[in-house]
Order: sequence, then structure tokens, then C-alpha cells
Amino acid sequence: MTAEESGSVADVDLVADLHTHTTVSDGTLTIDEVPAAAREAGLDWVAVTDHDRIHPGIDAPVVEREDVRLVRGIELRVDAGFERLDLLGYAVEHTDALDAEIDRLQTDRRERGAAILRRVEDRLGVDLGVEPRPGLGRPHVARAIEASAAPYDYADAFDELIGNDGPCYVARDVTDLDRGIDLLRESCALVGLAHPFRYDDVDAALDVARDLDAVERFYPYGRPVDVDRIDEVAADADLLATGGSDAHERTLGAAGLAEAAFAPVRERLPAPR
Repeated sequence: MTAEESGSVADVDLVADLHTHTTVSDGTLTIDEVPAAAREAGLDWVAVTDHDRIHPGIDAPVVEREDVRLVRGIELRVDAGFERLDLLGYAVEHTDALDAEIDRLQTDRRERGAAILRRVEDRLGVDLGVEPRPGLGRPHVARAIEASAAPYDYADAFDELIGNDGPCYVARDVTDLDRGIDLLRESCALVGLAHPFRYDDVDAALDVARDLDAVERFYPYGRPVDVDRIDEVAADADLLATGGSDAHERTLGAAGLAEAAFAPVRERLPAPR
């Protein structure tokens, strides 16, 4: 994989990280800390794409904060039938339909989080001290397990307890694929497929991307990726190539877009307010 293909900050000068998370879902940065983290990484643009949630601290589809442009986004989990996929919506405008679906999803997240916490605490005999709330995700539970007296670190918590096949796992009631696409098309400047090579059926996931505006090409997979397959689909379906670090911790820019790659994406985004 070449430097440009990997989108790694160690290889190229990145200007945009279009896949990040904050404390309103399962990230560790607050929205007020994002501009400084962006400047530390040399970024001019950051998309805040929290899970199934629009960040309440960003009051327009694109805003400028401390010389950094923040794109209000969302990462929406959808059920495609063959697999659950993640859609990325950029420059989100609130609509009644999307807001109602987000409320439903956050209620489900809170109830599902409470169920996972009960299973973990009963199994381990510990009190994790985590209150169910909107935005609660498994990373919150894994961090709490690591901080407890239980003999599991963050990775072990997923591998042995709360991963998809784990004894404490509880499934979420996610949005149907077609409805998810419709909701995001009505509210976002761009809709794309996140991290296509994280799915079990890459080809089926890329077929879904053909009906969107974009596909995430630059992503820190940590393993060999055949970006030619992404490029072929993007060229055939006239998709924009997006990219980002999927940051859940405090460092941004592990992957993203250099200036030339970001230019066509930027053209589709509204001006900052």
C-alpha cells in the first residue's frame, strides 16, 4: 500500500479527518477539545460523526472553531440484511424524521447498555459504576471493566465478554438500510459508506456504496487492504473518496484526506456559519 493509499499522517500531509467521535457517543474528546486536537494533528477540517447521534454542541452543518472547520456529521448503523453496515452523513441538517429516529436509537442504546452492564456485573461480581445514558456504547463498558478489579483489559473485555459472540453481548435494534439512506439523503450534504474492508462481505458492502455519494477510502485498518476494489467502485459509480481516523481517543489524523483528495469533498460541503 502506498503512502497516498494508506492516508496515514506519517506518510502525507493531511488537511481533513472526516471520521471522529466525541464524548456524546463513545469517544474521549469533548467538542471543546476537538479544535486543539485538530491543530495538534495539522488538520484544517474535522467531521464529528458520533454514533447514531448529532452532536448538540455544533449548531450548524459546518462551523468554524478556533480556525478549524467542524463538520456536523453522524455515523448511522443500518441493517442491510446480509450484515450491519455504518453510513456516514456529512453536514447534517436536523429533520423531524431523523431526529425521531435518533431519539428511538438512543433509547435503545440506553436500554441495551443497561442490559450489558447487568450481565457483566452479574458475571464478574463487580460494580462498574456506569449509568445507562444516551450515547452509551460498548467502549464505555470496556473502559469501565478495565478500570475495575476484574482481570480484563480493554481488548479482553471485547474478546471474552461483550464482543458480538460474547456471553454479555446484547444486540441493538438498528435502522433498516433503505430507511437509513432516505433519512440521511434528506438531511445531509453527503452520504457515504464507512470502512468497507471492516465488513465480512466486502463486495456486498461496496454494492451498497454504489447507491450513495461517497465511500471511505482512507482508513487505519491496520491490515492489508485492496484499495483498487474501492477505486474501481468509486470510478464506476462516480463516488467521492472520503477518509478519516475513526478516532475514539484523543489523537486525530491517524488517517484522512490530503488537500487534493479533499478538494472535491469540500466543494459539496456548505460554507462554515
